[in-house]
Amino acid sequence: MELISLAILGLLIVVSPGADFVLVLKNSLNHGRSAGIWTAIGISLAITIHITYSLLGISYLISQNEMLFNAIRYAGAAYLIYLGIKGIFFSDNKTDLQGDTAPSKSGKHFLAQGFLCNALNPKTMLFFLSVFSQVVSTDASDNHVALLYGAYMIAMHFLWFSLVAILFTSKALQTRLLNMKKLLNQLCGAGLVTFGTVLALKS
Repeated sequence: MELISLAILGLLIVVSPGADFVLVLKNSLNHGRSAGIWTAIGISLAITIHITYSLLGISYLISQNEMLFNAIRYAGAAYLIYLGIKGIFFSDNKTDLQGDTAPSKSGKHFLAQGFLCNALNPKTMLFFLSVFSQVVSTDASDNHVALLYGAYMIAMHFLWFSLVAILFTSKALQTRLLNMKKLLNQLCGAGLVTFGTVLALKS
């Protein structure tokens, strides 16, 4: 597979709506731009984990071990459902959307959320396994292409989700989102519960 095709594939994977997108949107709306960016950083850090075990071949072993794979799958599903339930039942009625103000919780809290949301997703694991099988060389000392592609994926995740955080906390969108904050929080929560349930039930 050509590198250009891999680059386009990576871009499509990043921008496709999923649990990561919903979490960044939820944290940005609830806690401001900074919280969304910290979540994006956590997601990007989780990508380094996927890249590392893909290069080491561990992901293949995990995908062949049904018990271990299911443990990761259920842990990821439970975490998404937990975040979703919080969004549905604990959304506040405040109508002020935060822009670049400081989040109510520390950045580490949102970083951890983003990290766990992505790191515990076995679909992401299998994506990196399939893609890196195309770029990893049999010669361990000649994996510069794989490392460059990994860096590209990390950068794309950070840039895209940071852009999401910035756009949805911008002044231009605030007036439209002002009276929809609680509904959006609940929709995001429902989305996370849905992603988690599908992940848990998928064979």
